[in-house]
Amino acid sequence: MSFPVPFDLAIFLLGTFAAAFVTGLAGFAFGMVAASIWLFALTPVQTTTLIVAYALLVQGYSTWRLRRTIIPSRLLPFVLGSAIGIPAGIAILELASSVHLRMAVGLLLIAFGLYNLLRPKMPNLKDVGQAGDAGIGFLNGVLGGSTGLGGILPTLWCVLRGWPRDEHRSVSQPTAVATFALSLLGLGGMGLITPETTSLFLIGLPALVAGTLLGWSLYGKLNEAAFRKVVLVLLLVSGLAIVVTGR
Repeated sequence: MSFPVPFDLAIFLLGTFAAAFVTGLAGFAFGMVAASIWLFALTPVQTTTLIVAYALLVQGYSTWRLRRTIIPSRLLPFVLGSAIGIPAGIAILELASSVHLRMAVGLLLIAFGLYNLLRPKMPNLKDVGQAGDAGIGFLNGVLGGSTGLGGILPTLWCVLRGWPRDEHRSVSQPTAVATFALSLLGLGGMGLITPETTSLFLIGLPALVAGTLLGWSLYGKLNEAAFRKVVLVLLLVSGLAIVVTGR
């Protein structure tokens, strides 16, 4: 293991459990929650790789359940755009400094938290067309390859396109899964998946399963709206902490 102190391993396991718990309970933000905690202990490369690997497992199951609602022609521009953008994202991950990447993730956490807390009125882009979908797919690939947070942009874009819930999920979740799978292949091809990161992945699996099961067991029993607000505030605070401290 590459951890200098056991405390960092505890932070990793806490982040894994918390991200899985929130996703099981509220159905969103695995990568955001994980990044907001892991970046205080892991490198950006480790954080990106582990978010991609774990989110592939979590989102893959949901996508399998949605398989009958997927419209290939609607999904294709997002997947192709992401496939083109992922190499650029991985190049950024390799070349950019750790401080700059942490700052970028911190700012993204702040933006994500503020958007979901304030819910500003957004323009309706129903008639943008598939070229816009492919452009968002490309940016999603860049973001996914560099931070592991693939899926955020398609989710927002589906809202702007005015698609109903089922159509929204049948686009955003399969796009996220394709982005995670391609990112994982790209990271492996670039030699960025180290034995230490693989060990972390295996060590964190029990925390992932425990958090997911606990989240699902409490699903529907808590005030979800209040819980989501608490999570979003914590993401906002974590983003501010990352930006202010540079960690």
